[in-house]
Amino acid sequence: MAALEGALESAEEVPDAAVGRGGRRRSASLSREHGLAWLFLLPSLAVFAVFILYPLVESFVLSTHGSDIFGNSSRYVGFKHFQDLFADPDFYTVLSTTAMFTLLTVVPGVLGALVLVLLMESRIRGIRIFRSAFALPFAFSAASASVIFAVIYNPAIGIANGMLGHFGAKPVGWLTDPAWVLFSVAAVQVWLTLGYNVLVLSAGVAAIPADILEAARLDGATGWRLHRSVVVPLLSPQLFFLTVVSTVNSLQAFTAIRVLAPEGGPGAKAMTLVYVIYNRGFENGNSDLGTASAYAIVLLVIVLILTAIQFGVLERKVFYR
Repeated sequence: MAALEGALESAEEVPDAAVGRGGRRRSASLSREHGLAWLFLLPSLAVFAVFILYPLVESFVLSTHGSDIFGNSSRYVGFKHFQDLFADPDFYTVLSTTAMFTLLTVVPGVLGALVLVLLMESRIRGIRIFRSAFALPFAFSAASASVIFAVIYNPAIGIANGMLGHFGAKPVGWLTDPAWVLFSVAAVQVWLTLGYNVLVLSAGVAAIPADILEAARLDGATGWRLHRSVVVPLLSPQLFFLTVVSTVNSLQAFTAIRVLAPEGGPGAKAMTLVYVIYNRGFENGNSDLGTASAYAIVLLVIVLILTAIQFGVLERKVFYR
């Protein structure tokens, strides 16, 4: 009996030892995999730290310090720049201008692209030519497109006033009239983003299963009813994506404003947050990097808040098939 019990105990110890060795091997294998994963992530983390994390931290530091005539950080001033910023009436004017500019670019840019894509899905002769034409703005840089529109808006030789004169209307100071400058710059920003929006929505329409559309047509859904009840709900992920991205891009828009409305245009009616950051920090020899950084932090907070609201409200209406 003693010999039998000893044999049983030895049999029980062998699997335990095997499990222990297997567990150690798996642990070592996982450690190597984790190390390899971090090795592959290291270049991306380095780029993120140098070009995103460090500038962000430096902006916080600059916003709490003064600066000399060369833009170098000087004495610590705490939150004085933020206090001066919120006490300045012009700050709230800039906020309202930025909000209006964002509204004038995001809504027409997304809805206009949606209308164009739905029209391009119609069986119209030569529609492929229009598909290529509407995608062309995506190939233009913001600077070159802004220069072209500066010629179009020219009060003497521009096409815009030439067309108005053809219909007997009075010429408009597109970039010289305070009442029109923000709308004119916003139209350029819409044109710049239209090509990308059309491409994204066209890809979304192409990804809709043909059997769903066919079933809807068999049920009597055609034309506008088909688009409203079937196509647009299935495009909600793309529409949500474009709304978020377009909002961020509009809040950060700079090139069109800089080229078409330097100094914020007449009466500073096109002075947005991003342009104020450039103006306070670099334009006309300015080097008030503390105030410019405070504006940048405010812009960052606004972007984060709006993005969180969009994800909290709009994403609930997104239909992920």
